Amino acid sequence: MADTGASPPPSTPPARSPLFRAEQFVWLTARVLEQHLFAYHFLRGSPEAVEAALDAYRNEDGGYGHALEPDLRGPVSQPLHTAHALGVLDAIGRCGGQRVERVCRYLTSVSTPDGALPAIHPGQRGYPTAPFVPVVDDPPSDLLATGPVVGLLHRNEVWHAWLFRATDYCWQAVESLEKSHPYEVRAALAFLDSAPDRTRAEAAADRLGRLVREQRLAALDPERLDAFPVPSGYAPGEHHFPHDFAPRPDSLARAWFTDDEMTRSLDHLAAGQEEDGGWPVRWRRWAPAPALEARSLVTIEALRTLRAYGRFVG
Repeated sequence: MADTGASPPPSTPPARSPLFRAEQFVWLTARVLEQHLFAYHFLRGSPEAVEAALDAYRNEDGGYGHALEPDLRGPVSQPLHTAHALGVLDAIGRCGGQRVERVCRYLTSVSTPDGALPAIHPGQRGYPTAPFVPVVDDPPSDLLATGPVVGLLHRNEVWHAWLFRATDYCWQAVESLEKSHPYEVRAALAFLDSAPDRTRAEAAADRLGRLVREQRLAALDPERLDAFPVPSGYAPGEHHFPHDFAPRPDSLARAWFTDDEMTRSLDHLAAGQEEDGGWPVRWRRWAPAPALEARSLVTIEALRTLRAYGRFVG
């Protein structure tokens, strides 16, 4: 066919751009949900298609299961799966209505005595689970599970009785943090970025940012990673960078880092795209399927972060 000189349609990324390479990776490896999420974010896909794919993970109790969070296999609903589902709904502007009302009823049913969420409900026992996620009979409240859920519900102006005590738990947990680690800090930020009391959130975030720098939880120079210790229990080389804490410029964590530090971080993120078009999973791999499924998730998030900071992706 003769070359007409016409530009490609808007939904087609430029050949060999980061987005084009990532698209090939997604079509080759991703679950249906991540295929639709990728199309929604970058190829003008519909939110209805994402919702339909997400419904396959929803259970009768209002929660989500079926390995939606790849490191927890099996059909049972779990708080971490449900947090993941809320994140998907938030991303497509559908975090509300009867669906979220059912989610809140599920959250109420699995809450701990102080109104928060456990990381893992004991119903997970008997199904394949990442070895770094312990399953216990009487799990305690967990900021990693509770903070992102409470933050997303506040962000979408959802009001439910469950939120009152869960919000109080998050404030107490965040404001009492002394010794922490990157995933816990990120869960705290997920709460603080959307907490209704903005003055209190900004003060808590300022204190948390000082803690992150004092404890060297953020690798501020990708060329000098030896200067930033990997927390106990993390995989070798599992560093967290400024863009991990502030994946969007409007995050409270953006104020923790200088422009130069964020530039180095984003350069490092952009350079991390691998030959197959995907970004790598940095946490501990324990089985092939979870690692492959997670790569599509981190690939979409890498592209979204780069685009949010005005970097070219395609």
